[in-house]
Amino acid sequence: MDTMFWIWLAAAVIFLILELATPTLIFACFVAGSIVSGVFSFFYPEAYYWQIGIFLIVSSGLLPLTRALAKKITKESPQKSNIDALVGKVALVTKAIDPDLGGQVQIEGEVWVANADEAIEENAKVKVVAFSGTKAHVEKI
Repeated sequence: MDTMFWIWLAAAVIFLILELATPTLIFACFVAGSIVSGVFSFFYPEAYYWQIGIFLIVSSGLLPLTRALAKKITKESPQKSNIDALVGKVALVTKAIDPDLGGQVQIEGEVWVANADEAIEENAKVKVVAFSGTKAHVEKI
């Protein structure tokens, strides 16, 4: 066997270790490219440029496929954090909300600038619908 076969095999092992350390499916493409180039180098040991070309074509060809696969198998975190955790919470209006000018609400002890589709008086209970930047969009309960 030629030396290039073992070099491609070593590259595949290194990329496999990197893939196991960082589960992103990016290095898996390089593993496949290394293996295909290694098999090619077994039959054509002096065709260095072809080996590199095959490695690049196989690796770059698999990248879009693994991105689609990664999106399918990745699940959204069930535990929401930061602003996402505040959506759906009940808030208290601390400054009357005007549809054009906005107002203020208190959500879990924090005061936020708020807007709504309708006028809401002070001390009313509202539900947080969404956030846009640092503004909470609320609706009357």
